[in-house]
Amino acid sequence: MRTLRTAVLTAAAAALAVTALAPVPAAAAPAPAPVQPKFLSAGQLPASATPWTAGPVRQGTPAEGSVCTAGIAPASGTRHRDFRTELDTGARQTITVAPTTARAKALAAELRSALETCLDRLKEQNPGLEGEAFYQGRVDIEEGAHVYSVDTSYPEVGSTDIGLYSVGRDGRAVTVVEWGQLGELDGAPLEGFTNTTRTAVAKLY
Repeated sequence: MRTLRTAVLTAAAAALAVTALAPVPAAAAPAPAPVQPKFLSAGQLPASATPWTAGPVRQGTPAEGSVCTAGIAPASGTRHRDFRTELDTGARQTITVAPTTARAKALAAELRSALETCLDRLKEQNPGLEGEAFYQGRVDIEEGAHVYSVDTSYPEVGSTDIGLYSVGRDGRAVTVVEWGQLGELDGAPLEGFTNTTRTAVAKLY
């Protein structure tokens, strides 16, 4: 009986040893984080009389401003960055990564429509406002970008403002670039803004 018990214990110990030496399945490697689209840097904005300063990249849609496109892009999947100079000039870039390419394409179309109707909506909200709005053309980069200008004035107080806007897309990423300052379209850096738009879309991915 003692011999049998010893044999059983020896076999059990051998089985445990084999189990201990058996390779443990490696844990599945975590999925790599999706690559986030890149933002413009201060040096990639249109030339200005004083240097541009870039703010931090913030999550979600802007809390204020962006009067032409506010409320269109979803907060989820959206980030934005503000830029400023020492003069009355500012800019903003907003990037939204949509769940699908189809959703991104639809969002870009909605944003373009909002820019095309922006001046009419501003006039409805602000009696006495005057202005002109123009489509400034397409930029051939990735899935394309489109540039707009909105020139507004309040004759009663003598103030004038010019805004340049663009919407561009690369796959699921849609970007809006805004630039504005006191003045009129004649003094706006339209060529520089177009180049900035091209860079903004090219940098997404």
